Amino acid sequence: MLKNKKIVYFCQECGYESSKWMGQCPGCRAWNTFVEEAVTKKPAGSGKITDKNLAEPVVLSKISMTSDERKSSGIGELDRVLGGGIVTGSLVLVGGDPGIGKSTLLLQVCRNLALQGTSVLYISGEESLRQIKLRADRIGEFNDQLQLLCETNLENIREIMERKKPQVAIVDSIQTMFHDQISSAPGSVSQVRESTNVLMQIAKGMGVSIFIVGHVTKEGNVAGPRVLEHMVDTVLYFEGDRHASYRILRAVKNRFGSTNEIGVFEMQENGLQEVKNPSEYLLDGRPENTSGSIVACSMEGTRPILVEIQALVCQSNFGIPRRTSVGTDFNRVNLLMAVLEKKVGVHLSSSDAYVNIAGGMKMTEPAIDLGICLAIISSYKDIAIPDRVMAFGEVGLSGEVRAVSMAPQRVSEAKKLGFDTVILPMACRDSCEKIQGIRMVYVSWIREAIDAILEK
Repeated sequence: MLKNKKIVYFCQECGYESSKWMGQCPGCRAWNTFVEEAVTKKPAGSGKITDKNLAEPVVLSKISMTSDERKSSGIGELDRVLGGGIVTGSLVLVGGDPGIGKSTLLLQVCRNLALQGTSVLYISGEESLRQIKLRADRIGEFNDQLQLLCETNLENIREIMERKKPQVAIVDSIQTMFHDQISSAPGSVSQVRESTNVLMQIAKGMGVSIFIVGHVTKEGNVAGPRVLEHMVDTVLYFEGDRHASYRILRAVKNRFGSTNEIGVFEMQENGLQEVKNPSEYLLDGRPENTSGSIVACSMEGTRPILVEIQALVCQSNFGIPRRTSVGTDFNRVNLLMAVLEKKVGVHLSSSDAYVNIAGGMKMTEPAIDLGICLAIISSYKDIAIPDRVMAFGEVGLSGEVRAVSMAPQRVSEAKKLGFDTVILPMACRDSCEKIQGIRMVYVSWIREAIDAILEK
C-alpha cells in the first residue's frame, strides 16, 4: 500500500507539480506557494478509455441557439453581473469572506428559481438540513421544486444528479468536496482541482447550471489553486464589510458577459435586498454646507454611480505630513496633490491630508480626479461647495482636465438625483450640450474648476 503513494508538491497559485519543494514556482514565479501532498499512484491501464460512444465534432453552422439559453435568477442585480441571466450549463464560482452572505444570496436564488418552476438541488457540505431550514424560513416560503442534500462525496453527488436531473445546482462549498480517487484531504490543491473538474463535466455534459461557493484566504483570493478560477466560466466576488449593511457583487471573470458590472445589495432581516439606485443609497446622510465634501461620478460597467468624496486638510505637527486615502488609490491622491501644489500654487507640503470615499465604495476610475482635487481645495480653504454640485473629469500632470467616457450618462444621473450644476471637461461638451434642465460648467484646466466653486 505504501509503495503506491508518493509525496509531491503543488503550487497553490497555478497548480504546478514538482517532486521537491522549491521557494519559487517555475510556472507562475510566485514565492512560497508549494504545499506537500500525498498522491496515490493509479494502476497501469486504469486510465484507458473503454467507452466506444465517443463524441463527434460538429460543424459550427449546425449548432442551434434557443431563446432559453439564459434564465432569470429573479434578482436583477445578480442578472446584471452575470450578463443577463444564468446560462444553461455554466459553472459559476462565488467567493467572499465568511459571513458576507454567499449562502444567503444563493438560497434566495434557489427560492426564486423554484417559484418559477425550475428544479433546483442545493448540496451542502458544511451545514445540516436543519441549519439550512432555519435560514430558509428567514428568507420566505419555498415550494417542492427545491431539494436539499448534505453530501461531500462527488461520486454520490454525480449519481444523484443523474437520477434527479436538476436544472440548477448549488455546491456549498467546493473546499468540502472530495473524490475517492484522490487520497489527500478535502480542501487540498488536488482535491479542489479534481472536484471542480468533475463538476465542470457534470455541468457541460448534463446541461446543469452549477454555482459553487469558494472560501477566500486572508489576501482575498479564493482558497485553493489559481487554476480553479481558470476552469470555471464565471467568477463572482462578494465584497463589503460583514458588519455593514451593504454588499457589492463583482464579476472578475465572465465568459458570457462584461466584467465591469457590479451589483449592490443591502443585508436585512429577511435576506439580501437589491439596491436598484446605488447613487441615492450612497449619498443618503450626506452633510450639508460642509467644507471638504463634493459629489463625483464613477462608471461601473454601464451604470453611473454617484459617490461623496470627503477630504480633510490640516496643518501637520510633524516633520513629515501624513497622507491617508480610503476607497481610492493612495498614490493617485499623492499625484493629484502634487499637481495642485505645482500648477495651482496651493502649499500642501506642510499639511496632513485625508481622503475618503464615503459609503465604503472602492473607486479607482480616473474620472473622480476632479472631485478629489476640489474636495482637497475646499477643505484647505475651508469653503463649502454647494450641495447640488457634481464634478467629474480626469486630471493630468499638467493640470489639464481630460475627457472621460460616457459623459452624457453621468450628467443624466446627476439630473435624475436633483443636482443643478455639473462641472465637467470641455472635451465632453459636444456630447452633453443636448441635455436640458441642468447647468453645465465646462473646464479645461484645474484652475478653472477651482474658480468655478470659489465663485459659488
